[in-house]
Amino acid sequence: MSDSPERVSKLSKEEKDRRFQAELMPVLDSLYNFAFRLTLDEDDANDLVQETYLKAYRFFEYFEQGTNAKAWLFRILKNSFINDFRKKSKQPAKVDYSEIEGYYNTEDVEADGDAGSTSSDMRQQSVRDLIGDEVASALNSLPVDFRTVIILCDLEGFTYEEMAKVLDIPIGTVRSRLHRARNFLKDKLEKYAKSMGYGNDTDGSDVEDDND
Repeated sequence: MSDSPERVSKLSKEEKDRRFQAELMPVLDSLYNFAFRLTLDEDDANDLVQETYLKAYRFFEYFEQGTNAKAWLFRILKNSFINDFRKKSKQPAKVDYSEIEGYYNTEDVEADGDAGSTSSDMRQQSVRDLIGDEVASALNSLPVDFRTVIILCDLEGFTYEEMAKVLDIPIGTVRSRLHRARNFLKDKLEKYAKSMGYGNDTDGSDVEDDND
């Protein structure tokens, strides 16, 4: 038996359009915010979101209804961003969008769905409430890999399991990268860091089990 994801039953155009609108379009604002914080440019962010939705529509028959639509779209956008960066750098684009077909199912996400979420709930709310020009500037100055994990965890509320799937990296790498990213922000924003909880980061578990 093949390990490749299976296509779900063929949808009529009407049903496909209805489900696409209902399940994926509510993520638009979050998707644009993610794109803008990756590209730091409004036009590039708009282009990236448009490309993401075009690909999502193309592969929609591989998306399982009821699974994590937001994480699925963020994964496509992240891959689009990587490919665009590689093209601008005159490097070959290697991400195959077939990889995202049917990637998520509810059992996979829920198996470790709450990992790390409790310890970051208050931090996520603080970041959403307090983020301002100074914080945005510091966040934007981080290398993209560190900026991305802060966005996914502290702004968008993804669990470690979901982040690992969006970013195609092990959970241990997610934890250690997030720990380092928070330390970078702590260095850049001493006052803001304390109000957001970075200065009191006792989440040593972020790196303890990183075997990578």
